[in-house]
Amino acid sequence: MSAAISHITFVVKDLDRMADIVTGVLCGREVYSSGEDTFSSSREKFFLVGDAWLAAMEGEPLPRRSYNHVAFKIEEAEFETRLDAIKRLGLELKPPRPRVEGEGRSIYFYDDDNHLFELHTGTLEMRLESYARILEERRAAT
Repeated sequence: MSAAISHITFVVKDLDRMADIVTGVLCGREVYSSGEDTFSSSREKFFLVGDAWLAAMEGEPLPRRSYNHVAFKIEEAEFETRLDAIKRLGLELKPPRPRVEGEGRSIYFYDDDNHLFELHTGTLEMRLESYARILEERRAAT
């Protein structure tokens, strides 16, 4: 059985630009930079975002954008601060999907390599409770 996610790797054109995004928007900290050395398949940087290990490796960006994404939990009080950080870096915001009341709010944005990130104020428990409430209301209405 897998215990947890070990790390998440993003292949990016510009390691320094990704460092700006991870430190400026995700509030992570850089813990390693390979410089000109390559111990893996290319130059890389490692970050800690909360307890999550995020790796960025130099390479070709994704050919197109999709809804595949990674979401990071943020507190509701951080929402506007994080949104401002995204705008300062000139990153493209993606409109949020329609929400069910009570499941939390999200900010979606793309990096320069077509990766989609989400900053989300809710939890799995909140989402499941919201969905259950809506289903119960629908059943009661029929």
